[in-house]
Amino acid sequence: MMASSGSSGDSVRARVVLQQCLHARLQVRPPEGDCEAQWVEMNRGMVIYVCFFKGATEDIVPKMVNTLLSMKLSETDSGKYTSVLDLPGNVLIIPQATLGGRAKGKRMQYHGNIDKDDGQKLYASFVSHCEKELSLATKCSEAGTEVKHGTYGNRQVLKLDTNGPYTHIMEF
Repeated sequence: MMASSGSSGDSVRARVVLQQCLHARLQVRPPEGDCEAQWVEMNRGMVIYVCFFKGATEDIVPKMVNTLLSMKLSETDSGKYTSVLDLPGNVLIIPQATLGGRAKGKRMQYHGNIDKDDGQKLYASFVSHCEKELSLATKCSEAGTEVKHGTYGNRQVLKLDTNGPYTHIMEF
């Protein structure tokens, strides 16, 4: 499903992919020397892959978070759809620069992506806003749901059990 959160004349400043999830495990740091790999893990909820484009600014983050967390995309045990806040469910956020890729010949180019420093700031803000929204949601705070997240600018390994497949692409 492709959904856009603006009029057709607006330029896209961010793209996200959402997936329902029964369980996810994300390697956020690879093994080095004597140190084992570091993982974050979550159970039922939503995985959010996010990419920011050139022109994205801090003002887009609250709108993105509100839309993504309140949209009725999570399936309940009875088969009805509700928001991840009302499920209640966990959230795993993964920075995904490849969502900004455009095919040119036989290669992908990422010239439209935001620069790394600005992208890292927006990603940190996005994570922080998601954490705040989950903590304010009564059902989530009572259930002890959490926001887990990957590390910006690093290659990561994801193990995911989806509830579907049930995947949505949204642009802001």
